[in-house]
Amino acid sequence: MTAKKVNWGVISCANIADKAVIPGIIGAQNAKLYAVSSRSREKAKEFKTKHHAEKAYDSYNMLLDDPDIDAVYIPLPNALHKEWVLKAAEKGKHILCEKPLGINAQEVLDMKAACEKYNVKLMEAFAYRHSPLTHKAKERAGRQRNSR
Repeated sequence: MTAKKVNWGVISCANIADKAVIPGIIGAQNAKLYAVSSRSREKAKEFKTKHHAEKAYDSYNMLLDDPDIDAVYIPLPNALHKEWVLKAAEKGKHILCEKPLGINAQEVLDMKAACEKYNVKLMEAFAYRHSPLTHKAKERAGRQRNSR
């Protein structure tokens, strides 16, 4: 039985999305780059073609309205993270948000509350958590603690 792939939508065509996150989505066995969005129709179409996404939107809201999108990546400027995390949560999308998650602690608490309310997952894009080196270091640290 093959597990369903997570359909990802990317809110903006930021450089970090282009160079790091989209290649990660494309390379993951359990994920699919489904849609991209930009404020510019031309940029959205360019990203769609470059990364072989199924859809391109020239509106972030239109991307969030797509019922086939399971999760979104938000690489917008920091001051826009809260606004778009709240909108994505309300639409039932799981969220990977570029760092920093919020401008201050209250913004993060507000985002956390919205994601809990709408039963969606929220994660800040800290890649080191998933690095093989981080896992190896944690494993070694655990062995050292257990050998004492």
